[in-house]
Amino acid sequence: MTKANDLPFPDDGEPTVFAAAMAPHRSLSPRGFLLVMLAIGGVSFLSGFYFLSLGAWPILGFFGLDVALLYFAFRASFRSAAAREFIRITPSLVQVRQVSARGEAREARMNPFFTRVKRRDMEEIGTLDLALVTRERQVAVGIHLGPWQKADLADELGAALGEVKKGVTRTVF
Repeated sequence: MTKANDLPFPDDGEPTVFAAAMAPHRSLSPRGFLLVMLAIGGVSFLSGFYFLSLGAWPILGFFGLDVALLYFAFRASFRSAAAREFIRITPSLVQVRQVSARGEAREARMNPFFTRVKRRDMEEIGTLDLALVTRERQVAVGIHLGPWQKADLADELGAALGEVKKGVTRTVF
C-alpha cells in the first residue's frame, strides 16, 4: 500500500481510512530487455546467415522481421506499464482515480455510506472482477491485479468501508 501523501488527491484534512496505488507489473527490466533483444537478435542473425549460405536468402529477411516485431511488442508492453490506479477512502468520500498509459485520467467520487464492494469469484482461480458500486455507478477497481491480489484488495476495501460505516474516530493528542 501507499502512503496517503503519495496519492494524487488534494489534502482535505480528513483522515485517510484506506489508500492504495496500483500499477501493472512488468518483470523485465530495461537491462533485461536489452539482453533478451541482443540474444534473440544474435540467434536470428546467425540463423539467417546460415540459411543465406544455403541459398535461401529470403529467410534472412523473415528472421529480421521477427526480431523487429518482438521489439515493437516489448516497447508497447513497456508503454502500457505507465497506467496507474489510485483508491482513497475517507470518512466522507471514496475516490478512485484511473490514469491510462496515455495519461488520460478518469476519477470517480462516491459516498462511502452507499458504496459496497462487488466481486465475482471462482473457487479455483480467485477473484475475477472487482468493483465499487453505489446506486448510480459501478467502478471497476484492481484492473491491473491478479485474481488473488484482487481478493486481498476486496477484503481490504470491505474492511475500510465497514470502518467508515461504523464511524471513524480521530485521535487527539
